[in-house]
Amino acid sequence: MKTFAVKTAANAAALLVAVWLLEGITLTGADTGRQALTLILVALLFGLVNFVVKPVVKLLSLPLFVVTLGLIALVVNALMLLLTSWLAGVLDLSFRVDGFWTALVGGLVVAIVSWALHLALPDDD
Repeated sequence: MKTFAVKTAANAAALLVAVWLLEGITLTGADTGRQALTLILVALLFGLVNFVVKPVVKLLSLPLFVVTLGLIALVVNALMLLLTSWLAGVLDLSFRVDGFWTALVGGLVVAIVSWALHLALPDDD
């Protein structure tokens, strides 16, 4: 349970950095508390998308991983961020990613920040 909370906090922080750095990724809300709740819910949603959908996409695109020497992972991360944005819209959460190129850069930012935070934060594994 502790690992789940740490990973969710790392995802939330990584998404917050992406919102802060990129104009095309927005998080809106009536007040700071509402924005924090939305960010946590979006982090949970992003974690769910990465847990359920991403392995299937990676398996189906395995030949592309070999041909591009892994660079297709950037596109897969962008697609997961776009899917999270779409699902957030369906669930009426105020999180939006405008376009593929913003998602590509945002996916890169989220991956780098998540990686750094997972190194710094304690983990049960």
